[in-house]
Amino acid sequence: MQRYFVIPEQFSGDTVTIGGEDARHIAKVMRGKEGDKLIVSDGSSREALVEIVQIEIGEVTANVVEVLEMTHEPRVKITVAQSLPKGDKMETVIQKCTEIGAVSFQPFLSERTIVQYDERKEGKRLERWRKICKEAAEQAHRNIIPPVEPPISWKLLLQSFAEYDAVYFCYEKEEGLQLRSAAGPKLEALKDQSTVKIMVVVGPEGGFTVDEAAKAEAAGAVPVGLGRRILRCETAGMVAAACLLYESGEMGGA
Repeated sequence: MQRYFVIPEQFSGDTVTIGGEDARHIAKVMRGKEGDKLIVSDGSSREALVEIVQIEIGEVTANVVEVLEMTHEPRVKITVAQSLPKGDKMETVIQKCTEIGAVSFQPFLSERTIVQYDERKEGKRLERWRKICKEAAEQAHRNIIPPVEPPISWKLLLQSFAEYDAVYFCYEKEEGLQLRSAAGPKLEALKDQSTVKIMVVVGPEGGFTVDEAAKAEAAGAVPVGLGRRILRCETAGMVAAACLLYESGEMGGA
């Protein structure tokens, strides 16, 4: 069943109003009609099965049929921190990691970031990333749209590590500690917490410098490998997120 996100104000009692691109999608792409049912979520506290009662240009009105439990979000809250990659790779990271279950994204700039960061153009790019995230969340039947934050500096990223229960720094030169060996005991120790906040830090195409790895570890991150193969930067975050959710039991794991 098709799912759409709205802002909380679009819920009014037992009625919900869907506007903008979503309304056009229902009318033109889905060829919606009165009596059709949809799932609508405000992305925070309310989700419902609704029935369309009116379709107008740019606006769809529906009545709540059943309030639904919001049970599609993982207990382990993974933030993917990705150094800005070239081309449209960040779009791939956001789309696929949203499907997997990441709860937020923090782009950042590191020493080997190739992308020329232009703050004047950043608003348009951020808007596109957030649109991709919303569409992926709807497709995956998420209860929330993971926020995509504006890019920050390496220094600010290091300072944010203290906000998490664990930070795993994906480092291709790490030959000893692998992600599962690091995360397994930690997740077991935190199994009684209602939520666990984890950040996965992924570098750009050229990887991290030795100095960056040392500073990340000094700031509290655990350098980890992701197996014997070198992964592309747009693949590493997906693999790490999937492994962590599996290890935590979200995908039928331990």
